Amino acid sequence: MPFALGIVRQLSAAGHEVYGADSYSRAPGSHSKYLSGHFVYPSASERTEAFVDELERIITENAIDVVVPAFEEAFFISTQRERLDRSARIFVGQFPALARLHDKAAFEELVRRLGLPIPETVVVTSDQELEAAIGRFDRYFGRAVFSRGGVELLTNTGPLAGALDPAAVHPTPDEPWVIQPFVEGETVCTYSTVHSGNVTCHLMYRIPRQWHHSTGIQFESVDASDSLRLIEPIAAELDYTGQMSFDFLVTDDGLSFVECNPRATDGALLLAPEEIARGLLEPHADTFVLPPGTSTQLDLALVGDAFSDHMKRFPQTIRDLARVRDAGDGWHDPLPTLYSAFSLAHFAGASLEEHTKLQDAMDADMCWDGERISGTSEDDAKLLAALRSG
Repeated sequence: MPFALGIVRQLSAAGHEVYGADSYSRAPGSHSKYLSGHFVYPSASERTEAFVDELERIITENAIDVVVPAFEEAFFISTQRERLDRSARIFVGQFPALARLHDKAAFEELVRRLGLPIPETVVVTSDQELEAAIGRFDRYFGRAVFSRGGVELLTNTGPLAGALDPAAVHPTPDEPWVIQPFVEGETVCTYSTVHSGNVTCHLMYRIPRQWHHSTGIQFESVDASDSLRLIEPIAAELDYTGQMSFDFLVTDDGLSFVECNPRATDGALLLAPEEIARGLLEPHADTFVLPPGTSTQLDLALVGDAFSDHMKRFPQTIRDLARVRDAGDGWHDPLPTLYSAFSLAHFAGASLEEHTKLQDAMDADMCWDGERISGTSEDDAKLLAALRSG
């Protein structure tokens, strides 16, 4: 992930000795000159117990002080946090907190119980319930309860209207969907670091450009004061530890929650080394809030985007390349760019072979979609059963 590479560079620039690990040997971040070493571990989702064993070995043999997950491997690590905590400080929350935030139905219930703003949400577990739910709203918006990155969205409004046919969606009790009224407003995102419910770093950003209406490729910080007031009750309620990211809609009535990603996201790219190091590594730090006006982008993704949609974005891309700082500017760290090309070719091939979307192919070995994780405690298993039953 670009922000994982960003965190590697930022922590090293702040004076820390950084090691990287991934399940894929050509992961771009593993080849940064800012790493003191890098490792390949088994798939977190497919070989969870072997993954945790290898992570523990890496921690022990290299005297690692702190482990900072960068994506959804956080879920698998969280189920074994007590074990791994004996060897290093694990910057991730307890599994029940992460599960409640990642499950869009459980998240909506939590937000509503805390008296915070979120659109009406209908959970559907069958074709009949789906038909009834989308019939309630003139304009609707739907996603799987466990999903990410705008990969599969069901809506009859906006640029993605009709991209997914309701007849192709088949919710079940094990794979529910949530349906909401389509709410007008710009989507903005937040990124925060949290220690035992205390927010140590927070920012909010808009996404001027996206890759095919899904993942962001250009980011600009905006005033984060209102969003900080909204996320602090959630962090405190869950006694949360780790990285935490929210999507909001900017409406006429103010900010309204959309969803939570209890992990790192692209917002980390907007922070200076000392800001993110302090947020990640100092549990008792006062809250740092990034002011508006910081911008960055992923130049390679912008160039790729320029050649899509019949070159309509090419003039805008030329302007953006001239005025917005690339996330890699100033690092003089060329190998990750080379390995980004290797990775893209590899995952594009896997995507074609497996008939999946590119983002799904990239995320497959570290995503958690609500399934029982090998080695989880009975309490965690009961929580999953409770989430499934609503």
